[in-house]
Amino acid sequence: RLGHEGTLAYVDWPEYDSELIKEKELELAVQVLGKIKDRIVVSADASEDAIKEKALASEKVQAAIAGKTVRKVIVIKSRLVNIVAS
Repeated sequence: RLGHEGTLAYVDWPEYDSELIKEKELELAVQVLGKIKDRIVVSADASEDAIKEKALASEKVQAAIAGKTVRKVIVIKSRLVNIVAS
């Protein structure tokens, strides 16, 4: 009790706001040829094209694909970006 009326067993459950538990930003790993080269932070509602652009603009990724042709960019939403180059 410690100065309060009643016991904890009779107190109402607290309300929650579902908007507060949603993530606003995501950290994605960027792989080049299966090896993680960088991590990028994007907004949770970013489009696939925006994620690709940000991943390809990374300095570490640019160094890893220098002199190579990018064949495919695979985006796995909220997890990683895989860049296939040869």
